[in-house]
Amino acid sequence: MRVIQATFGTFHHFDLARELESLGQLTRIYSTFPMRRLSREGVSPHLIRTFPWVQTTRLLLGRVLPFPAPIDNLVSYVNAVSFDRWLTRSLTPCDAYVAITGCGVWSGKRAQQLGAKYVCDRGSSHMRYQDRILAEEFKRWGVAVRPSEPNKIARAEAEYEQADAITVPSEFVRRSFLEMGVPSAKLRKIPYGVRLERFRKTSEPSRDSFDILFAGSVSLRKGVPYLLEAFQRFKHPRKRLRIAGSVHPDMKPIFARFDMTGVEVLGSQPQPKLAELMSESHVMVLPSIEEGLALVQGQALACGCPLISSLHSGGEDLFTDGVEGYLIPIRSPEAILDRLNLLADDPGLRERMSEAAEQRVKALGGWKQYGQSFSAMLQDLIAS
Repeated sequence: MRVIQATFGTFHHFDLARELESLGQLTRIYSTFPMRRLSREGVSPHLIRTFPWVQTTRLLLGRVLPFPAPIDNLVSYVNAVSFDRWLTRSLTPCDAYVAITGCGVWSGKRAQQLGAKYVCDRGSSHMRYQDRILAEEFKRWGVAVRPSEPNKIARAEAEYEQADAITVPSEFVRRSFLEMGVPSAKLRKIPYGVRLERFRKTSEPSRDSFDILFAGSVSLRKGVPYLLEAFQRFKHPRKRLRIAGSVHPDMKPIFARFDMTGVEVLGSQPQPKLAELMSESHVMVLPSIEEGLALVQGQALACGCPLISSLHSGGEDLFTDGVEGYLIPIRSPEAILDRLNLLADDPGLRERMSEAAEQRVKALGGWKQYGQSFSAMLQDLIAS
């Protein structure tokens, strides 16, 4: 079996590429990152081709002077279209072409013309569903909504229609596609692998405080305001909330609405420090409004840190409600507060969940299992 992949940057595609190469199935992987950046991804250089001109320029200029949202959206669109056109000219015959959403409108069709099965890989919810729920969230918090990018939505839906199969990482994402009318027969759910080599319990939480952790991009999309509201109402004499991750501009006016006493905004943290924070925390809360499958959940479990995760985080594909943590509805500070009180009032419960979390990690699939599952899916698709 000969497989070609295409992705913006790296995402999880290079994790997949490493496994497909080990199986002798990777023919090529295309990316919009420069080769210098991709050399550390563990894929043989002769299998990598790059189209870095637009995205690299965008990233470098953005460090000096961030683009306004309309300009950034336009540059992103130009990157997607030009990459897709370049892929169309570059593709060679293969058995399966796996392209991340946004770069397969024309190249996916070209791959099919060359005799391949085209797989559209979508890491988040259906594009129209995503656009709708995030627009609702911005309106709810009175933050100016970014331009709707109808061209981006149209391109994604054209890919969904053209593809022989659509791969998704979680049950939440699968449900969003079903809700938008995509037939279930077209969907293939393969949860991401989790690299846990750098994550293990290094210490125990303090007995003199109750420490809550959030890890990830600090944004409205991640549901951070609902955690802040729950923490504000959480009546514990020695409570602390640590927020680890880069702060998105849409959150800066939101912080001013809350009493931030006991809240530490740490910014982005290296993985060793993140593992330390997870080990020291009594619980990690991830109240995401929309995402595919948050890998920090598996990392927290490896550190023995129980979870409170929304049903839109992909958590239901990683752990069991009431065993290693809790699954809650989105936009529910009441549910977050209730679970915080349960864990704070019963140290024995928290310790049992911590032990269950470490045990659960042993059952979580790594990237090797992800690659094998993906390979088997492609072989079935080709055979059909």
